[in-house]
Amino acid sequence: MRTIQAKAAVLLMAALLVGGCGSGGGSPGPGTATTTGAVTEGAPAITIKDFEYGAPLTVAPGAVVMVTNLDSAGHTVTADHGEAFDVDVRGGGGTATFTAPSAPGTYPYHCTYHPNMRGTLSVK
Repeated sequence: MRTIQAKAAVLLMAALLVGGCGSGGGSPGPGTATTTGAVTEGAPAITIKDFEYGAPLTVAPGAVVMVTNLDSAGHTVTADHGEAFDVDVRGGGGTATFTAPSAPGTYPYHCTYHPNMRGTLSVK
């Protein structure tokens, strides 16, 4: 039984290491998520807490938006229409960023995992 547990542990660690190593250099495009360890001071931000996005956010066209997830569950910030932005943020303090659309307008968004979560991003 110990041998099976040891093999399972080794396989799990290998899978985690391989899964965390991606190729893909260069800069992310608009609407692409990137994970980061630090929040840029003064950057526009969405803070997810208690399965809510908080107040609507207004940003400049093309602004980098920080998303912080204080819930234990993972969430997304996904534009309702088109592919303006779609960010997956792990729970427990996970962070990610995305680039706001360059076209001014109001962009409603939701969480693909929890459809009752809704928010609004205004670009002006």
